[in-house]
Amino acid sequence: MSLRGQGVVAIWNGIREEGRANFYEWHNREHMPERLGVPGFLAGRRWQAVEGAPEYFTLYETATPAVLQGPDYLARLNSPTEWTRRSVAFFTETARSLCRVEFSRAIADGGWLQTWRYEVAGASGPRHTELLRPRLEAMLELPGVVGVHLCAADAAASSIQTEEKKGRPKDGMPGWVLMVEAAGDAPDELARGPGWVSEAEVRAAGATGPVDIGWYRLQVMHLPR
Repeated sequence: MSLRGQGVVAIWNGIREEGRANFYEWHNREHMPERLGVPGFLAGRRWQAVEGAPEYFTLYETATPAVLQGPDYLARLNSPTEWTRRSVAFFTETARSLCRVEFSRAIADGGWLQTWRYEVAGASGPRHTELLRPRLEAMLELPGVVGVHLCAADAAASSIQTEEKKGRPKDGMPGWVLMVEAAGDAPDELARGPGWVSEAEVRAAGATGPVDIGWYRLQVMHLPR
């Protein structure tokens, strides 16, 4: 078992307080169901931060990375609803990457998620995956860990200018995304125990610049209807 497909949309964002109640209603009732109506979108999940920032992380899983540059998805991005236009204007700290899945193993969907955001020099990408793979496979054997995923951003796809993007504050674009799914009462304690991958190991495998790490708790999950 792994992520449901080979493509991922990874989005981090904060929300201004005056837009918070609207954000939940829009995201739950319109935006996530709309995305899951795009052919090739397989699941959508939103988490809220318990440690780190920004406050929200949303993950969409797609059949292939090509779905993220396909006409159906681009049509949605270039024809945002009025509710979408009003809602994204309240976003803060937005980071968004359209990714291909480099590694994914899971035994279940977790209620907790640790996300890592960082960069790797372009030519070092395949080597980065190769070096991390044994560590990530070993992590799935740790108590409480139910999934481990490594994704690399497609810079060209992530940079496409759309009408919806124009309405948000300028996006960041993490080059690499590492996600660890967990189950239990206090998953952050797992990360301080033996066997958890360290920032030093990720850097030794080629990560450069800031490494942003956050813990998130699952709020909602959508599947195609």
